[in-house]
Amino acid sequence: MRLSSILPYASAEAASLAGRPEHSADSPLSVHSLTVAYNRKPVLWDVEYDLPAGALTAIVGPNGAGKSTFIKAVLGLVPAASGAVEFWGRPLARVRRRVGYVPQRGSVDWDFPVSALDVVAMGRYGRIGWLRRVGAADRAAARACLDKVGMADFADRQISQLSGGQQQRVFLARALAQEADLYFMDEPFAGVDAATETAIVDVLRTLRDGGRSVVVVHHDLQTVTDYFDHVLLLNGRVVAAGPAAATVTAANLQRTYGGRLALLDDAAAALARAEAGR
Repeated sequence: MRLSSILPYASAEAASLAGRPEHSADSPLSVHSLTVAYNRKPVLWDVEYDLPAGALTAIVGPNGAGKSTFIKAVLGLVPAASGAVEFWGRPLARVRRRVGYVPQRGSVDWDFPVSALDVVAMGRYGRIGWLRRVGAADRAAARACLDKVGMADFADRQISQLSGGQQQRVFLARALAQEADLYFMDEPFAGVDAATETAIVDVLRTLRDGGRSVVVVHHDLQTVTDYFDHVLLLNGRVVAAGPAAATVTAANLQRTYGGRLALLDDAAAALARAEAGR
């Protein structure tokens, strides 16, 4: 995937969900009966979900549960077999500038010959337009975003020369440059060092404290209740959703991971913590 191709695409127009009692037009994201299939095999099935506003929300589930697919489907990056998706009661096409997206780092061509500052400045294109030149004010805004993730000194460094953790910070800065109200991040903690993980958590909390809503695909069950306010447990369908402490329970984890739970060390630790909190 080229760096220039990762902005969200417009989703198809859908009938308004505001009239349905299970959905709210005030929710940053409302999903109704979403089904996604690859080669006629369902990956997500009949998903119903309303995202809480102004919170950090983790999507948690086993490998192959459809977590990344969920994000891509609501953003129109993969086709849905059925269902409807709205953002603040509107289709994505009408609120695209309010939505930011950080895909998995491994899905991007990091050999693309641009600097860290160039990558972050791409986050401004939604505001200035793809055919307009990035001006001094937007480059200054991009530099400020690099500073927020501790990468100001690397602004002129080619992205291929950065470490994996540094690249992830640059990607996060690019999302910040969009100045969105709702962010989707697909495994931002994958393969990063402890310092980068701390920096990412700090940025996420700053976004939340500023009234933004953030959705993160997350794998570490030992940190999910420490980092996030709400959790969506997903395994093809919604298993449970709600405040993190009340949702990450022994029973819900067993329902989400099934027989694989005993094979996952982190899941076992999370189960012990859930049992201790009863």
